[in-house]
Amino acid sequence: MPVYTEYDGEYTLIAKITGEIDHHSAKWLRADIDTAINDYKPLLLKLDFSGVTFMDSSGVGLVMGRNLGMKEIGGRVELSNMPPYIEKVMSIAGMDKLTGTDFSKGGLNNGTEN
Repeated sequence: MPVYTEYDGEYTLIAKITGEIDHHSAKWLRADIDTAINDYKPLLLKLDFSGVTFMDSSGVGLVMGRNLGMKEIGGRVELSNMPPYIEKVMSIAGMDKLTGTDFSKGGLNNGTEN
């Protein structure tokens, strides 16, 4: 379960997650993303789920924890490029309200219909 991070040098850290997010992979994802947050101190962390093929509740925990960490440094989290089933899980869990991501503007599903 790799995660690829890219920092724009000024403001935004993008973490592109690929593969499956489950109990076992989530700990590695947390560590990799947290290391990048600590290294760059971004104001915005964009979690890109376009490469995710499976996600259980560990994905919700991943978002919640990164949101807390970003708030501690004065930043925020934005969710992007989520397949419809992941968007539904995140919506039910209230991640739109927690992160401020506007699902209706394609924040999670890039405008695709559910």
